[in-house]
Amino acid sequence: MTNPRKAAGSLVLLAAATSLMIAQAFAQTPASPTPSAQTPAAQAPVAQPAAPTAPVAAAPATPAPAAQTPASQPAVVGQTAKNPALPHNLSPWGMFMGADIVVKLVMIGLAIASLITWTICVAKLLELRHETRRAKKRIKVLANDISLAEAERDARSGKDAVSRLVQSAAAEAELSDTVNDEGFKERVELRLSRVEAAMSRRISRGTGMLATIGATAPFVGLFGTVWGIMNSFIGISEAHTTNLAVVAPGIAEALLATAMGLIAAIPAVVIYNHLVRMITAYRALLGDATAQVMLLISRDQGRRSLRIARAAE
Repeated sequence: MTNPRKAAGSLVLLAAATSLMIAQAFAQTPASPTPSAQTPAAQAPVAQPAAPTAPVAAAPATPAPAAQTPASQPAVVGQTAKNPALPHNLSPWGMFMGADIVVKLVMIGLAIASLITWTICVAKLLELRHETRRAKKRIKVLANDISLAEAERDARSGKDAVSRLVQSAAAEAELSDTVNDEGFKERVELRLSRVEAAMSRRISRGTGMLATIGATAPFVGLFGTVWGIMNSFIGISEAHTTNLAVVAPGIAEALLATAMGLIAAIPAVVIYNHLVRMITAYRALLGDATAQVMLLISRDQGRRSLRIARAAE
């Protein structure tokens, strides 16, 4: 019985010595990255002889370089936002300066058309108000019980339309026999109609330009927009990117041409319609003045016929 106990004690001592030697061997290996990882490796052989697999647990600590990839992305995004090749001034003036030469010419032409529109508007409004006021004043004089000769003396130095009508009728009266000539009224009416048409053409000068600008300015602006968008697509193909920061400035510059076309066209159409209404009212005043002149001529012929009849008695 003594020998088996001694043999068992020797085996225990041998196993303890073997475990100690294995623990010292694992403790001296450089595979463990941190001192904290060595403690489980030293304790594992005591709990179980198959503990040499414990150092594998330290392997997941090595893939640190993979975590650096997302950190590099914000730097790329920041460099794209601060790219000096991209336009940063998207104000109307900045977009105009950055536009293509064809788009610039279109916008300059539309700006000149808008200036012409407002110049014609101011000039024609002042002219129509002045001529309308003078025509109403002359018509009030013709409405009084006066003769054609008296009306001609009053309008001799006038340059307005109604004065021209009176002067033309008086000139025909001097050239014709107003007593025995039955075609006198027809000749006077012909003269007055020609004077009235000439005055209407004179007061209507400039309105045709407004109609042209109102009709063509949107299409001119659309041409600039199409040209600018074509350049934007060409830039996309050359840059091999569909980034909005690359595409948006060119499209914005192109759309500015359309906006300027509308800015030039809308006021031109509104002003043209308003001037047409004022010119129509002015022509109606000229028609009233023509009627008043014919009334004066008719009264003069009646008075002459009456004087001749009284003289014959």
